[in-house]
Amino acid sequence: MSASTPPTETPAPDSPPCPTQPTYSNLGEVRAHLLPSKACRPRPPGSHPTDLHSLAPPLPKKTLTRTQSLPTRGAPSPSSTRAGQPRRPLLGSNSIEDSQVEARPACPPEELASFLPDVTRGLFHDLHHPGTVHAALAARQLQGLRAIHARLSARLMGGRPGPWHPGHGFRLLDSSPCVESGDALYYRVVRVEEEAWHILAAKVPKPGAEVTPPRGQELQASLPPHFNLQGLCGLVPKGALPAAPWRGSATLVAEVPERTVAQWLAEVGGRGPAEFVWVVALLFLQLSTALELLEARGAVLMQLRPENLLLAAPRGCQAASPPRLLLADFGRIRWLSPGTPGAHAQQLGCLLRDMLGPAAPSASPLATGLERLAAQLPQLQPTAAQTRGALQALLWGPGPELRCHGTPLGSWLQVRRALLLLHLAERAAGGEVPGLEDWLCCEYLAEATEASLSHALALLWD
Repeated sequence: MSASTPPTETPAPDSPPCPTQPTYSNLGEVRAHLLPSKACRPRPPGSHPTDLHSLAPPLPKKTLTRTQSLPTRGAPSPSSTRAGQPRRPLLGSNSIEDSQVEARPACPPEELASFLPDVTRGLFHDLHHPGTVHAALAARQLQGLRAIHARLSARLMGGRPGPWHPGHGFRLLDSSPCVESGDALYYRVVRVEEEAWHILAAKVPKPGAEVTPPRGQELQASLPPHFNLQGLCGLVPKGALPAAPWRGSATLVAEVPERTVAQWLAEVGGRGPAEFVWVVALLFLQLSTALELLEARGAVLMQLRPENLLLAAPRGCQAASPPRLLLADFGRIRWLSPGTPGAHAQQLGCLLRDMLGPAAPSASPLATGLERLAAQLPQLQPTAAQTRGALQALLWGPGPELRCHGTPLGSWLQVRRALLLLHLAERAAGGEVPGLEDWLCCEYLAEATEASLSHALALLWD
């Protein structure tokens, strides 16, 4: 029986068409009532000669097909829950109508699994072996985390504008820049194409600033779309904005920045030390993620400065969400062999100490771990990928005490994944929308392995 279509009765292939609605009756039951019972047929003691249930043969099985599909989402359809009755539990991601549940007798796990999607069938292969069930649950948790991460990625990174073409029109929203970075001014611009429009930013080089060399522009344009890399959308043609406060053409970028990291550091004096340190760790994690992509190309940025690191509001998130970091300065680049260890380690160590400088002294484990990482970076010369793993461990665990006690890291990872799924489910039930931090945590736990956790702890605490 297919799991995607509900049952309906169909006549046998050889039965002729009937002009009227057929009437079904139990012929065996009628014949047993009319004919005398056979002598050779035993009867249980005390049974009545006209006991139809003991004499009637079983009904022939009809071939059933389904005419409408079962709902595939978690919420049941209006007909699936009767008034005054509690909702029945859902099996996997397919809900079963109440009438089907009541009419269907209890079935073994093998038959029940035919109603479930492929992703949950492994849970019912052998319920007598807890190890098998545990492995199937762990695999399902990992798959769930990856699915949540993919959906959050689509929301946070979706809706990217395409490249410029001659049919676009432009409008300048503000005559003054929205952000002034170390090497450029950013103006908000609307790009219009028929009924579609996007709010973008025009990136204009500052007077006297070094112009990005062609090789740096080529590198930035060749990189795939990334959450923490400034996306290019072509140029604002010369003369397209007569009232523009700049001359010549300007680079059109997909993300509208709100401030630089240097400006943010100057504004956070009133924040509590714990909150400030947490946001610093999230920003540094995003930076190392972007640098990981560059190191894979053999490119090293020579000027990682707070005034050239941009911050923007992540789309679809609450106003209090941590900001999105954008790497935008490709002016000075050095080329090494792809994956060279320590390509950005020296600069990252200095930058992390500078970012922690405005914070009040804090004895929190995260602050201690970040200070430890800032000291380890220039000494151990890790790659950006290894630095990212260390930051993830500082933000979401495991801590150094787990390593001292000799706890299996694989077991910790499975428990941590299960707790994250429960946490997200509880918040979703309350109407909360997952944000940037949830997305980054899902990415960490979906990618982490026992070996990667061990390397991160060794970088931090050895």
